[in-house]
Amino acid sequence: MRPESIINHCRVLVCLGFVALAPVAAWAATEMAGDVPAQAIRLPDRLDLNSMSQGRATTLDEDYAATQQEYKLSSPNKLNIKLDDLLAEHPGQVLAPTGVEHGLTIADVRARALRNNLSLKVVQFDPQIAQSVLGAERAKFDNIIYASLRRTRENRPLTSGDIVQLKAEDASLDGQLVKLNKAEQQIDYLDGEAGIAIPLRTGGTVRLSTPFERKLTEGALGTDEYRRATRFSISQPLLRNAGIKVNEASIRIADLDRQAVDASTRLQSIRVIALIDKAYWDLYAAWAELEVRQQQYELATRNLEMVRRKVQEGLVASIEASRAEIGVSDRIEALIMAKTRLQLSQRQLQFLLNDPQYTFEGHALIRPQSEPILVHYEFDRDRLVDSAMQGRLELLELELKLAADLNKIEYLQNQTLPLFTLDYSYGALSAGDNSLSQVYNSPFDNRFNDWSVGLRFELPMTNEARRNQLQQAVQQRMQRLATKELQVLTVKREIHDGVDRAEQHWQRMIAARQQVMLAGVNYDGELKQFNEGLRNMTEVLEMLSRLGESQIKEIRALVDYQVALIDVAYTTGTLLGYGQIEFGS
Repeated sequence: MRPESIINHCRVLVCLGFVALAPVAAWAATEMAGDVPAQAIRLPDRLDLNSMSQGRATTLDEDYAATQQEYKLSSPNKLNIKLDDLLAEHPGQVLAPTGVEHGLTIADVRARALRNNLSLKVVQFDPQIAQSVLGAERAKFDNIIYASLRRTRENRPLTSGDIVQLKAEDASLDGQLVKLNKAEQQIDYLDGEAGIAIPLRTGGTVRLSTPFERKLTEGALGTDEYRRATRFSISQPLLRNAGIKVNEASIRIADLDRQAVDASTRLQSIRVIALIDKAYWDLYAAWAELEVRQQQYELATRNLEMVRRKVQEGLVASIEASRAEIGVSDRIEALIMAKTRLQLSQRQLQFLLNDPQYTFEGHALIRPQSEPILVHYEFDRDRLVDSAMQGRLELLELELKLAADLNKIEYLQNQTLPLFTLDYSYGALSAGDNSLSQVYNSPFDNRFNDWSVGLRFELPMTNEARRNQLQQAVQQRMQRLATKELQVLTVKREIHDGVDRAEQHWQRMIAARQQVMLAGVNYDGELKQFNEGLRNMTEVLEMLSRLGESQIKEIRALVDYQVALIDVAYTTGTLLGYGQIEFGS
């Protein structure tokens, strides 16, 4: 008995494509800004496939028609399988997944991944940490306010002092030898200092302070003395650690590291989006494959019922019923495997989403809702390479690290120099009795002052430690330069490989479409000849299997083509979107 409803559904199946061609939804990044730091979700622009194509992009129908004409392929009647009608007529025991289906577009899953994906939650802290490191380096030149206060008491016993010779204008005293004994006494000291230290970007330090002291001596000759000073000092390295460039090197290195971390975070975001895209379309393919296996099962069940009626009517041998039963058993096994593949694909997407609404333990089933569009692009490889050289984040990260290496080398070159420092200090002094306020009446009267100037020199005997640190930094930069050359060569290879794979999978889709059309017609013909007694059920089931495998082959070609386009976008450092595509004329 002919399946009358076999002609249109295969047309629907074979036209399913898996190309996502629009940018990640801008509203998704905006909505997630409150949960994920801007550095973690700031993604590059989408890849404009039309601008990278050398000619007008063609659709699958156009290319298929051209292929038919080129190879003189026939256009048989198309196969139509309406699964709902078949299930209504022959419900059977279809092993379909159980659960509540939730339709999600590719923009939905991207938005949920950016908000909940654990990989992004981990890396989103890296830009904040790098920014904190940069802030700490910039704060190295903060001014420092300091103050100190100390009280000391001394109870001195009578002690024998030195013998001294007096030098005096009085002749009776001049030249006399006397012994100065320290009398028993109690002395209280109170001293303190307040000031500000100003680190200079040239490597020096300027200090401005006001120290003071009170000395209280008790006894017959007791005193109460106050002294204070207004003091200025500067210390400036002349060789090692001298100069603005050297002292700001750590700030520049921290800033370059922050930019490298930002690029790495953006790269991780692109990877997650690419994984989400692939998982989404893999799930789409799993649903489509399950439908094909269900159709195969239903058609085999329908053939079994037909053969059993013919056996009862004596029109065919009973062996045909056994053959039909084997065909049903084979389809049950394939259906079980398709169901398991769907469950695995569901779980992979749930893992990437990490959404509480779609947990492993729940009964929610994600059903892709975005309709794919199949378009053929003839890519301009040179423009893709140029775009990759400018937008590939791995190359940007390497450039930033090379710049940081150069700053580090310049700093370490300075560290191999001797330490040669100029120190200068000046103080305006004053003193008074019985009152601290008296010594602050004229802080700059300049009646008493002191000053000092000096040089310090320091150099290790061999200086091997600093020389080896410099050599290590130079070798590290050379290694990174070699890594960059390797990365550039790798990017070029990935672009050419991705374009070739995209073209291969496009041609596979065209070939698979023809196979599905021919297999559908041949199955229809084999079934007719079986009804006329010219074929056995084994031959009918063999053609039915070819029909199913052709449909699966086309589904896989569509998925592979979509994955190839995603990879082409990834190799240029951009994202492949979905929808909102402007087709060139």
